[in-house]
Amino acid sequence: MVTTHPPRTLSAESRDTFWRSLQTMNGARVVIAAVLLVYLSFDSHGLRGSGPFLYAEICVAYLALAVGFVLTAAYVRRNFMLQLMTQLACDLAVISLLYLAGGGVRSGLAILYLFPLAGCAILAPLVAALFCTATVTLFMLAESAYRVFVGDGELVLQSGLYCAAFFGAVLVVNRLAARRIGQEELAVQRGIEISVQQAVNRLVMANVGDGIVVIGADGQVHAGNPAAQQMLGLAGPDLRFKLSAAPALQPLAQAYADWRADPAQHTSFVTIKPYTDAALEGVTAAWSARRDLAAHLKVRFAAADTGDRAIERSVLFLQDVTGIENQAQQLKLASMGRLTASIAHEVRNPLSAIGHATALLGEDLDSAVHLRLLKIVGDNVARVNRMVEDILQLSRKVQPHNEPLALAGFLAELKAEFEDTHGLQRDVIGIADAGPATVRFDPLHLREVILNLLNNAVRYASGAPSSIRLVLVSDKLRHMELHVQDDGPGISPEVRAHLFEPFYTTSSKGTGLGLYLARELCLNNDAMLDYEYRFDAGAHLDGSRSSSGRFVITFARPTAAPASPVLA
Repeated sequence: MVTTHPPRTLSAESRDTFWRSLQTMNGARVVIAAVLLVYLSFDSHGLRGSGPFLYAEICVAYLALAVGFVLTAAYVRRNFMLQLMTQLACDLAVISLLYLAGGGVRSGLAILYLFPLAGCAILAPLVAALFCTATVTLFMLAESAYRVFVGDGELVLQSGLYCAAFFGAVLVVNRLAARRIGQEELAVQRGIEISVQQAVNRLVMANVGDGIVVIGADGQVHAGNPAAQQMLGLAGPDLRFKLSAAPALQPLAQAYADWRADPAQHTSFVTIKPYTDAALEGVTAAWSARRDLAAHLKVRFAAADTGDRAIERSVLFLQDVTGIENQAQQLKLASMGRLTASIAHEVRNPLSAIGHATALLGEDLDSAVHLRLLKIVGDNVARVNRMVEDILQLSRKVQPHNEPLALAGFLAELKAEFEDTHGLQRDVIGIADAGPATVRFDPLHLREVILNLLNNAVRYASGAPSSIRLVLVSDKLRHMELHVQDDGPGISPEVRAHLFEPFYTTSSKGTGLGLYLARELCLNNDAMLDYEYRFDAGAHLDGSRSSSGRFVITFARPTAAPASPVLA
């Protein structure tokens, strides 16, 4: 059972509540004493001077005591129970004197006992409150019995009713006060626990490596930890903005909208370049020094259970997978390097012998079944030989020739060669007019990279006019990007996570080295190859827009300012 006096085990907030309640009781005592004096001024025939005690002197003394109690409780905050019991004793004594002076129960002053008894029920333990109530009851019954004995009254029943009401009021008030104090103490403890939990949460969010962003249903960002600020290129204590308001964060905004439309897809991969967004320049730390960086993020979405649909919050967990991808590639590259030294002698020579023997058998055999089996052997020999060639080419770190390369003529020549090789119609591959744009890239290396991307595009494109597009894009920061896009199904986020890993392939005829080799050649020319989800040209920045995937080659910044390309 919770006691209603302030023991040492209660919190400081609860103990302070007892002192405030005592001061409220003191203020009420001053008001009651003043009301009694005002009542005296209008009473010309009743209580004034009746009995052995003077009513006026008692009221003045009571008012003086009430003011003294207010000052004592305000400046001496110790010995709470001593102060409370002293005040209650004075209240009962003064009210008893007035009760006797007024003629007992017929004066109506018995109701004044309710004030000190209720205060005792609130601020003191139940035993003390019942003791004070019992004292008042004995006094009132004794006074009524005395008046009956001397033949001055017959109001014993009325006194008994008053006493019974006092006991009932004290019990009810004490239990309500006990519950109120218990609830306040519980609230204080919960507040302390919440404060501790918030401190732990702030510490975890500040030091965790993954980014955490709290976002509303309308795309409004409400909070984010330092890791998320670094990944998204943001800084400052106030991160309240909408994702759709920052063009560089549109892939993240679109991924969030897609998740809300289909909550089952709770993981996505996006690539953002926040340091190229002029809209974020004012809130970005070291913006000009880091604007060349791109962030490859794995985003996991989770809905917070707020219990109120009007306040909907979601949490975005951001993980920068660039380092993980590089680490995985380095591990595979290390094992591949050890394998490369023995491939030339241990694999290439036996392959040549198998291929030569297969060709000789093909000249002597004429059975369709045998020829089909020989073709299977020959195809697999060619596949293994192509894998060997890719590995050997990857192991060669040839110094690239970085003379300026005019893209317009280079792409036109490469397009014609690719169409002739694959027997494509002339309008299947569309190339935007690159104008006089030039880039720093070794021509042989760039040819290898684009042929690899076109081979992938032909495999999935529909073959309709302009189903494969090569578009050169230039921004105001003089970055030049070549986009290779087709109208086939895009690459899923799950495949995108492993797209550039060596030996990873989704095709039964692939070696898993083509895209990895293409990216290595780009890195060797200070360029970057990535698969990005971009918004289609002409799309509006509203909830209905959609993004499409494409391979993006970001060229190194030219040494001299080139002419701006003309885009088709």
